[in-house]
Amino acid sequence: MVARVNTVAFQGIEVLDIDVQVQLSGGAVAFNVVGLPDKAVGESRERVRSAFQALGLSLPAKRITVNMAPADVQKEGSHYDLPIALGLLVAMGILPGEEIAGYTALGELALDGSLTAVAGVLPAAIGAVSHKRGLICPAACGSEAAWAADLEVLAPPTLLALINHFKGTQVLAQPKPHMEEVAPGMRDLRDVKGQETAKRALEVAAAGNHNLLMVGPPGSGKSMLASCLPGILPPLDPTEALEVSMIHSVAGLLQGGRLLRNRQFREPHQGTSLPALVGGSSKAKPGEISLAHNGVLFLDELPEFPRQVLEALRQPLETGRVTVARANVHVTYPARFQLVAAMNPCRCGFLDDPSRACAQAPKCAVQYQSKISGPMFDRIDCHVDVPPVSAADLSLPPPAEGSAEVAARVAAARATQSVRLKEAHTGHGQAPRTNAEADGDLLERIAAPDQPGRKLLTEAAERMRLSARGYHRVLRVARTLADLEDSTGVRRHHVAEALSYRRVSPSR
Repeated sequence: MVARVNTVAFQGIEVLDIDVQVQLSGGAVAFNVVGLPDKAVGESRERVRSAFQALGLSLPAKRITVNMAPADVQKEGSHYDLPIALGLLVAMGILPGEEIAGYTALGELALDGSLTAVAGVLPAAIGAVSHKRGLICPAACGSEAAWAADLEVLAPPTLLALINHFKGTQVLAQPKPHMEEVAPGMRDLRDVKGQETAKRALEVAAAGNHNLLMVGPPGSGKSMLASCLPGILPPLDPTEALEVSMIHSVAGLLQGGRLLRNRQFREPHQGTSLPALVGGSSKAKPGEISLAHNGVLFLDELPEFPRQVLEALRQPLETGRVTVARANVHVTYPARFQLVAAMNPCRCGFLDDPSRACAQAPKCAVQYQSKISGPMFDRIDCHVDVPPVSAADLSLPPPAEGSAEVAARVAAARATQSVRLKEAHTGHGQAPRTNAEADGDLLERIAAPDQPGRKLLTEAAERMRLSARGYHRVLRVARTLADLEDSTGVRRHHVAEALSYRRVSPSR
């Protein structure tokens, strides 16, 4: 007799069906796990054996063979403990195989028989729904699995509780889904003194999901402005929340199984490695750019990041996804993030300050800014100078307008974009959600400026030597500026303001 239990393997946020087959046979006593397991899967033998002993069960004195099919797919992680244990319980006649076959199971066993949280429960639950199965997972992951619609979820705290459920001596209640609470302590734009131009650029970037680069001396408030961005962004809609939560589930970062509702603000350090930023390592886990999907990736001191790390952002910025290639697997993760970066004008930071003039100007600025390639600069929609804040500005009372007022305008602009883009979208797949995602023919149809605006854009593109990418990015920003004014068309002054965001500094 061969007992079978359904479980999953992960390739990015996609799930692959895995058939765990357990056989008890005669011969030398052994416990073998085959089917391309990694070290964590191989060690499940000891965890299962100890969990059985905690329940007062002993493994039969037979040859135990566990095969995980298909055998040519790498099996990674500790979530195979529970399927193996269930297979053994079915093979020993303790649990009914027909009922277990109606579920997908995943979970890690502790030595005392309790079930420990594992990564990837949300995509596993969605996969179980597609196969019309229920899901068995640890109690700590129950609320995460409950977000999948029309799914029976068994979330026992221990292996004993699960056995009692199938024996009819204990009933496991259906877990309830939980949502992440509103992030507390977000900075308010009312705390920012001065910097009206930078605050305007921040609002424009938030409204259209545009990439933003702030250039200014140390202490001018670049990082503070960036930290205010989450407070003016709208919350995730249900589709976006599910996408982001699936990525965080695979990464094992969902706290308490709560679905995410706030846009992520990821702030990696300058020493972040290439695999940590774009995804990778031996298990091809999602990186910072995927964890920032539908949110913000803030890179402070942009030129201090390694050149190869910055260049790796170019393709995800265009396509909204990243492919991690390994010898045995190619994994694609969503990576539609909003890049916000900050940098000094030169290494010392005081290039344009006459009282603290840079001794090596302009060579210092040219060398410092050249660490960022032209194509990378070209992919940033809005460039804004952030001058130093004077003592007079710091002594002023807080501004009357804060994040709440700006957030209302941003939400209205994004709602307008969403409706327009859905109506104008004629291709296959999902319609773009923001102006920053519009491209090609769609962009020309929704952002074509009036005749004076077209003339200004054409002349400026020739004088500024804008690339085709830069030309289209100006159009996107102009369309967002029009949306903030609730204007149906793109006018000349919208194009003029959008063009003002293309210049980095006179030294470049």
